[in-house]
Amino acid sequence: MDGTGLPEIRSTCAYCGVGCGVLLRPDGAGGLAVRGDPDHPANRGRLCSKGSALAETVSLEQRLLTPRAFGQDTSWDEALQLVADRFSSAIAEHGPDSVAFYVSGQLLTEDYYMANKLMKGFIGSANIDTNSRLCMASTVAGHKRAFGTDTVPGSYEDLDQADLVVLVGSNLAWCHPVLYQRVLAARQARGTKIVVIDPRRTASCDQADLHLALAPGSDVALFNRLLARVHEGGHVDPDFLTHTTGFEEALQAAIQDDPAVTGLSRDALDEFCDLWIRTDRVVTIFSQGVNQSSSGTDKVNAILNCHLATGRIGRAGMGPFSVTGQPNAMGGREVGGLANTLACHLDIENPDHRSAVQQFWKAPAIPEQQGLKAVDLFRAVDEGQIKALWVIHTNPAVTMPDADKVRSAIASCPFTVVSDLTDRTDTARVADVLLPAAGWAEKSGTVTNSDRTISRQRAVLPTPGQARADWDILAEVGRRMGWEAAFSYPSPAAIFREYAALSSVAHSLGKDFDISGFADLDDVEYAELKPTQWPVTARQSGGRFFHDGRFYHPDGKARFVQVNHRPPVARTDDRYPFILNTGRIRDQWHSMTRTGLSPRLSAHLAEPFAEIHPEDARRLGLSPADLIKLESPVGRGIFRLRLTDAVAPGQVFAPIHWTGETAPSARVDALVPSVTDPVSGQPESKASVVSVQRMNATWYGFAVSTTPIAPPVAYWATARTEKGYRTEIAGYESIEDWESTARDWFGLPHATAISTADPARGSFRIALSEGDRLAAALFIFPKPMALMRDYLSTLPDIAPDQILSGRAPALTEDAGPVICSCFGVGIKTIIRTIQSEQPANIDELGKLLQAGTNCGSCRPELAELVKKHAVKAKKRRADFRRVVAPYRNASADQ
Repeated sequence: MDGTGLPEIRSTCAYCGVGCGVLLRPDGAGGLAVRGDPDHPANRGRLCSKGSALAETVSLEQRLLTPRAFGQDTSWDEALQLVADRFSSAIAEHGPDSVAFYVSGQLLTEDYYMANKLMKGFIGSANIDTNSRLCMASTVAGHKRAFGTDTVPGSYEDLDQADLVVLVGSNLAWCHPVLYQRVLAARQARGTKIVVIDPRRTASCDQADLHLALAPGSDVALFNRLLARVHEGGHVDPDFLTHTTGFEEALQAAIQDDPAVTGLSRDALDEFCDLWIRTDRVVTIFSQGVNQSSSGTDKVNAILNCHLATGRIGRAGMGPFSVTGQPNAMGGREVGGLANTLACHLDIENPDHRSAVQQFWKAPAIPEQQGLKAVDLFRAVDEGQIKALWVIHTNPAVTMPDADKVRSAIASCPFTVVSDLTDRTDTARVADVLLPAAGWAEKSGTVTNSDRTISRQRAVLPTPGQARADWDILAEVGRRMGWEAAFSYPSPAAIFREYAALSSVAHSLGKDFDISGFADLDDVEYAELKPTQWPVTARQSGGRFFHDGRFYHPDGKARFVQVNHRPPVARTDDRYPFILNTGRIRDQWHSMTRTGLSPRLSAHLAEPFAEIHPEDARRLGLSPADLIKLESPVGRGIFRLRLTDAVAPGQVFAPIHWTGETAPSARVDALVPSVTDPVSGQPESKASVVSVQRMNATWYGFAVSTTPIAPPVAYWATARTEKGYRTEIAGYESIEDWESTARDWFGLPHATAISTADPARGSFRIALSEGDRLAAALFIFPKPMALMRDYLSTLPDIAPDQILSGRAPALTEDAGPVICSCFGVGIKTIIRTIQSEQPANIDELGKLLQAGTNCGSCRPELAELVKKHAVKAKKRRADFRRVVAPYRNASADQ
C-alpha cells in the first residue's frame, strides 16, 4: 500500500486484444497509478505505451455525466422509459426487424450477453452487430468454414516456442507491442526467425529476416503457392490429412493460381516457402491486413489450408493465430455479438441451436435468419428501414466505411440512442438520446483476449455523475419493455453464471465453447477470478485445440476450402491512380476518445498524415510537409504529407484515428467505399483507390492554446499538450483582420495582445494573455512553416515576449517530437545523445535515456536514429582526422 492506504487492484487493460493484466492503485482523488501485472499470463508485467498512459485518460473533463434527451438533461427514469417506449412502438408498428443495436468490443462480456439476449431472445430480431465486424469477422468466417466453429487453436505460449513467426497483415510491433516483445524474446532465446508479409514496410520489419512487400490483396495467391510447394516437396502430413476433407480440391485450386500477381520475385517466393516448409514450429499471425478485405475469408482459409496440410496446428509452437484489435472482441464473438451468431458459438440458422437457446432463456422467439451486418445495417438505416437504433461504445459516424453517408444516415434515423462515456463523438452529436455509461476502471466484468484467456476487469474508481454500467442500462430497458423476470439480475456475477450454464448447452450440441466449470461460481469466487483460458469444465482448463484431429463439423473433420486469388474490387485508373491503405499508429487507438486525452501519447504523431513514396511526390510536384488532398469515389480528405519509401510507388497509407472532434477533414473512412467480403460482411479497408494533389491553401497556421479550438476553415487538426492544445490550421479564404480572428477562435475578446505582422510576406504572429499568463498564440504564414512546435506547446509556461519568435531561448534545450512515449524522450534529445555518447546500439542508448526499455515499440525508430546519426558523427570525426593529419605530420617533421 502507499500513503493513501489503498491497495493495488488487479484488472485488465482497456485497449487491444492482447488482454494485458494491470495493477491499479486509486489515489483517493479520482486518479490512478497503473503498472503491468507480473502475474498475468498475457503480458508478465509488460505494458505498451498506451497501457502505460492509462492513468492519463481517466479524468472527467469530457465525460457525459447525465442522461440527455433531445439536447436537454433528463432523469434516468424519463430517459429509459423513452427508450423502451420508442423501441416498443417501432416493433409494434413495423416489426422487430425495424430496430437495431450496434455494439462494441469495449463492452464487457456480461454487457454483451445482455444486449444479445435482449435483441435476439426477446425483441426477436438478429439486428445486433458489433464494430468487431470491422476487424475480425473474416477470421470468424474462415474458422467456421475450416473447423466447424470459431476456434482459436493455440495460445501465446506458442509465440515463445516457435522457430518461425510469420506476420501477415499485422504490424505487431505497433498494434500489439507486448506480443511483439515476446516474439523478440523468443528470437533472442532460441533464434526464432521472423517473416513479415505486408505491402508496407512497418516497424515490425525492423527485426524481420524477410519482408515480402506483396501487392495489396494478393495474400491468397501467396499462400496458395506455399500449399502447392508443400505438396510438390512431399511435406503433406498424411496422418493428419485423414482428419480432413477437401484437400485435393483445395490443392488443384492452389496450383491454378499465378504467384506472379503477388508482385514478388521467384527468389523471394522460394525463400519464404523453403523457410516455412523446413521449419516445423511455425506460427502464422494474421490481423487486419488479412481480415479487412473483400476476399478476407478466403485469405484466412488459404493460411489455414497450409497449416492443416502439414498438421502444424494445435501443437506447441505452431498454428494459425488471429490477433484481435479490441479488449473484448473475442468475448463478443463468444457471446453472439455478431448478427450471424448465437451465444456460445451456436448458429442462428440451426433450428436445434435456436430451440435450445430459446428454451434456456425462456424467450418468446429467436429469429430464424441472421440479422443485418454492419454495412448492411447502416444502409438499412439510410433507407429508412430501421426506425430505432441503439449505438453502444462505438463511433460508426467515423469508423464505418463511407463514413459521411453513415453519419448522415444516423442523423436522419427517427430515433437514435447512444450509450457512451462522452458526448464528444461524431455519432453522439447526431443522437436523440445520450446515456452516460460507466467506463474502464469504473465497471466490473470479464473480457476474453486473443488466446481465449478470460480475465476480470474490476472497478477501482467511483462511477462519476449518474453514469451506469451497460448491463444495468440494458437490463432496465428489457424490464421496461415487459420482460421483468428475464432481466432481473442483481450483479454481473449473476449474468456470468447464466452465461456459463448456457455454454454447457452449447457443448452438448457439439460446440467448442464451454465454460460450464464457472456455472456455480459464487460472488466471492467471481470477484477473485484469476485469468483462465477456456474451455473450463469439470475435467479441463485451457489447452490447445485440434492436436488430436477432432474438429466441429458433423463428421468431426476439418475442411480444406478451395480459394483463388481475387483482386480488390476497386481498380486504379487515370482518375484514381493510387491504392489507399489504412491502419493504426503506435500511440493512438481507434477514434482517440481515450488515448487522445493523453498529452504523452499525442506527442508522437500529433497530426493526421498520408505516407507517399518520394517518386510519386516528385512526379506530382509535392514537397515535404505539404498538405495534400486525397479523393476517392465516395469522399475526400486533407492530410499532412509524409515522404517515405516504406510505401511502394502508387500506394498511400493513412491512419484511421482522427475524427470530427480532432481533424474533421481527415476522417479517413470517409474515403473508403462500402465494399465487403461476400462471406464475412467485413469491409475492405486496405485497398480503396484515390487521387492525390496538393492543397493549395492561401495561408497556413499553427496555434497553441489552453482551451481547444475548432476554427471554421478548410483544415484543422488538434492534439492535447501537457497544459492545453496544439492545432495545425490552413485555409483558402483570405483573412484581413487576424487579431480579431484570433480572438474569436480562442474565445478571448478581452485578452491582452502582442503581435507582429509582415503583410507583404503574408505572415502574422499574435500572443494573447490573461493577466501575466499566456492563453494562446497564433502563427500564420503563406506556406508550411518551420517552428519549434514542441517548445511552443509548453504554453502557458512561456513569456509572452518570447513566444512570437517561434523558437526556444538559446539556453533552453528543445527535446523535439516524442519518440519514446513511455518515458517522454524526444527526437532531438536522442540525436544529441547519439552524437555525444556514441552508443553502439539501442540497448546502450536505452541505458543512457531509458528510451525503448519498456514496451519496445519505439525501438525500430531508435535503431534508425542510431544508425543514421552515429554514422554521421563517425564521418565527421573521420573527416576531421583526414584534414588535421597533414598538419600533425608536419609538426612531427619539424
